Amino acid sequence: MRNSDQTDFKKFGKVECARSVAIFIMNYLFVLIMVALFFWLNSLRTDDYVLIDYLYEKFNTVVYLLASIFMLFITIYFYYIFEDRAVLANPKNIWLIFILLDVSILFCYFFGYFFNIYSRPVAMLALLSLTLLGRRDAIFLNVIFALMMFSIDYFSNYSDINPYVNALNSTPLMTFSAGMVGIFVGSKVKTRLRSFLTGFAVCIPILIMTACLEFDSGVDMVYLLLYGMEAGILSSVFFMALLPVFEMLFNCITDYRLRELTDHDAPLMRELKDRAPGTFNHCIIVAHLAEACAISLNEDTALARAAAYYHDVGKLRQPEYFTENQAGYNPHSELSPELSVDIIRSHAKDGYELIRSRRLPKILADIALQHHGTMPIKYFYAKALKMTDGALNIEDFSYSGPKPQTKIAAIIMIADASEAISRTLPDRSPEKVEGAVREVIEERMELDQFDECDLTMKDLTIIRETIVGCLTGVYHARTQYPKLKLKRSENEEEKDG
Repeated sequence: MRNSDQTDFKKFGKVECARSVAIFIMNYLFVLIMVALFFWLNSLRTDDYVLIDYLYEKFNTVVYLLASIFMLFITIYFYYIFEDRAVLANPKNIWLIFILLDVSILFCYFFGYFFNIYSRPVAMLALLSLTLLGRRDAIFLNVIFALMMFSIDYFSNYSDINPYVNALNSTPLMTFSAGMVGIFVGSKVKTRLRSFLTGFAVCIPILIMTACLEFDSGVDMVYLLLYGMEAGILSSVFFMALLPVFEMLFNCITDYRLRELTDHDAPLMRELKDRAPGTFNHCIIVAHLAEACAISLNEDTALARAAAYYHDVGKLRQPEYFTENQAGYNPHSELSPELSVDIIRSHAKDGYELIRSRRLPKILADIALQHHGTMPIKYFYAKALKMTDGALNIEDFSYSGPKPQTKIAAIIMIADASEAISRTLPDRSPEKVEGAVREVIEERMELDQFDECDLTMKDLTIIRETIVGCLTGVYHARTQYPKLKLKRSENEEEKDG
């Protein structure tokens, strides 16, 4: 699940278990209220029976409906128990899952109630789950949703008021197939326009099944096929309309939101560009390096790029104290090494607090806090050593951590240091750049900076080769231009005269 507040290593103990069970029960009761509402609305469509009499007469069927929904809830719980307990450890994740299900059920029911059963946006849940939770969870929830809609359709009084019995019987297959098409087509989509066009792909299984089910029913096929087309298009339209709402309510990370955050007109980026232009340019290059490394390691490229853009925003608190923003005057020359270190290392914590205060994804704040790990600030440590005769505690001159917790945080750490050290090289030949990047990585390995993330030696080799290739391209040598002063020709001078 790509949720900004999810912590993969979060503890799932007795307290979290009891809390998650309570939330599941609350959501089950809410679904029962929705089902009761559906029963009442369906009863308004016919005068053949009174609702209380119907419930008494069909008591066994109603109990079966409630039991089947309860079994689906249990299935969801055990799926996450065995596959991803971190989801159950965070109440926000559980509410996200069930609100997605509830909203999808309501949309599908009311479109079937007021329009036509073939017009229901059955792939909406699949598209939202794919973007907010990931493909594996989307596939699972799509199956759950298909079975839940079938139970509500077939074992409620909706079956008595709907003339399309074939559609009711085929609800699981139609919902499942449309959702699966949406998941596999939508997983490659990265723009909102293509998200809309995904709706036309979703139409295909709906139209095929509609034609097969109703071709000899005597109903106008064009009429039903248009409703089937509407189902696919509405699935993508509602997906695009609801996605920003879920992004805001649950602070979720999506590719769309990450692209918005890395736009140069995003508030923090605009502020960084205006107040700390050197840091802004540094972040752009680090983002280029991080994105290339993420591609090479098959990591989340959009997240790596966004994390690189925001990793140094803490420098906005005191931009003039960082070399890339200075124009000749260095205020550290008037400060003690201890005070300089406090200012420099505070930018990691300041970045975390600034990102959180703007309600941006927590994972960006975490990487801003982790991108220096517990590395010593060697320049001021060496300066302090020259000014004292006694021994110094190097931890007093080091970042407070934590160390990188993910591969992307480690990539940002290496890319940040590599870009900075490459600027100091008088000779930026591939050999010199490769030596500098190798030194950066080996120093951090020696200081155990990668102990808390799952980075392998192979990964480090790939990162080194990728960064060297990118930096060589960024700082490539140029042919010196001849120093010639050109003058206008006599003909041009006569024309001007």
